[in-house]
Amino acid sequence: MTAFVPLPLTLVLDTPRPGALRVAVGGDLDFTTAGELLTTVAAALDGGSLTDVHLDCGGLRICDSSGLSALLTVHRHAAAAGARLHLDERPPTLDRLLDVSGTYEHLTGEPAMSDRWHSTTSD
Repeated sequence: MTAFVPLPLTLVLDTPRPGALRVAVGGDLDFTTAGELLTTVAAALDGGSLTDVHLDCGGLRICDSSGLSALLTVHRHAAAAGARLHLDERPPTLDRLLDVSGTYEHLTGEPAMSDRWHSTTSD
C-alpha cells in the first residue's frame, strides 16, 4: 500500500499590474495550511490599494473543507477591501468541490457546473 504524502503549500506572490495581486497556489490547501493562505492574502489586502486578487490554482493538488473555508474567507476579506477575487486555472477537483458544496457561483461568478449540466440536458 502506498502512503499518502502531503505536499506543503507554496504561495508565490506577484503584482502583474497596479492594483492586482496574483498568488500562485501550489500543493495542498488543507487544515494544516489554510491559515497560511489567509494570513498571506490578508496582509496583501491591508494596503487597501488592490482591486483584484487572482489565486492561480493550477498547482493546487488538494483542497479539503478547511481549504474551502479559507477560500470563502479570502473572498469575504477581498470584498470587504473592495477587491474582486478570481480563482484562475482551477483543477477539475476544485471545480467539483465548489459545485458539490454549492459555492461555485459565489466564488467564481459563473453559473454552477450542475446548473449548466441541467440546462443542457433539459433542452
